[in-house]
Amino acid sequence: MTSPESRRPPVALTIAGSDSGGGAGIQADLKTFTVLGVYGMSALTAITAQNTVEVREALVLEPSLVAAQIDAVMDDIGCDAAKTGMLGSAAVVETVANAIASHRIPNVVVDPVMVAKSGDALLAEDARRAVVEQLLPVARLITPNLPEAEALLGYEVGADDQMERAARELCAMGAGAALVKGGHLAGDAVDVLYDPAADTLLTMTAPRLDTENTHGTGCTFSAAIAAFLARGMDLAEAVRTSKRFVTEAIRRGLPLGSGHGPTDHIGAGKLFA
Repeated sequence: MTSPESRRPPVALTIAGSDSGGGAGIQADLKTFTVLGVYGMSALTAITAQNTVEVREALVLEPSLVAAQIDAVMDDIGCDAAKTGMLGSAAVVETVANAIASHRIPNVVVDPVMVAKSGDALLAEDARRAVVEQLLPVARLITPNLPEAEALLGYEVGADDQMERAARELCAMGAGAALVKGGHLAGDAVDVLYDPAADTLLTMTAPRLDTENTHGTGCTFSAAIAAFLARGMDLAEAVRTSKRFVTEAIRRGLPLGSGHGPTDHIGAGKLFA
């Protein structure tokens, strides 16, 4: 008879905000975990009222409640990997960083969510410094897009060589590794991974897809990396596989709403579970 311990699935935790439209945030993260064969848990940091067009309202939760959620699942279940998304305030950033350190959470993927696809700000200005000072040192990987990398570094990042420089500097600032995503550039979607521990510099390219249905791509990408790390992949393999997963999810994007529709986690997951 198989014991419960031998059937334990890989487990991942998302520490992020809620997207009422379901395309990003913890909703996208949990969908991604599920379709990739990982048991997903969540610690909610904020509640947003949003759809494919706009963020109408947002409420950042009390840091003590965020910490209590993390403590509850880590004290009982534990996890093999985690990711952070929208954190909202400097106090929440600090709380999350402290919880990650105190519970020794492994394989932490930091998606420094700052702006929604609609252009609405999702991270207070004072929280950006907290991300650098508090969160980077506990991150196995940080996954900024170009505007986020620019906000963290204070200079323009607009070409492949600048993306490599940005990835190296984010690691010098404390991150274990950095994936700088070039989706905002024209042409193919180019991402650069730098992992100093493995002495890895990897450039990944995918064809740009002609679609407006890209809501939640950053959340989905980082969640997939966390899922594959939870499944035991090394970082470079997890990032490469996640790049293929999110590209397929975009290719199958769902025409929902009148703005940026969501990607198709379920359809893409059928190829990667």
